[in-house]
Amino acid sequence: MTEDNRPEPPSTGGEREMLAGFLDFQRATLLWKLEGLDDEQLRRAMVPSGTSLLGLVKHLAYVERSWFQGVWDGQEVSLPYETTEDVLALYDGECDRSRAIVAAASSLDDIAEHPRRQGWKMSRRWILIHMIEETARHVGHADILREQLDGATGE
Repeated sequence: MTEDNRPEPPSTGGEREMLAGFLDFQRATLLWKLEGLDDEQLRRAMVPSGTSLLGLVKHLAYVERSWFQGVWDGQEVSLPYETTEDVLALYDGECDRSRAIVAAASSLDDIAEHPRRQGWKMSRRWILIHMIEETARHVGHADILREQLDGATGE
């Protein structure tokens, strides 16, 4: 893996900036885990469930799209299938769109309703915290898969 250039989350500031900063740190950590790997390594299933590093990125791209565009912003979303380059670009693009959606929100206390789970409502704060948890959990999976591939470890 290359030099660690991940953005440090702020240690002071407003709630939105801190939550968004921690999520961005986890997003950058996931991509850092992929540096230097070729397409075959990214796609290689490393555990019996078939999980691969690229599969984690694809999953998290879809999660970004679903929670921020679908639930938070109320848009109708679809989930395409792509090449490795497309998946990485998709993830970057989804994270950028998610950042813009969060930045445009007037309040984290606003309520969103899940479009596929009738009656399930949550604050936008809950969505941000859930995405930090979801991304961090899969970054942990990426740590293990990367170490199995080539022995590389890191935060």
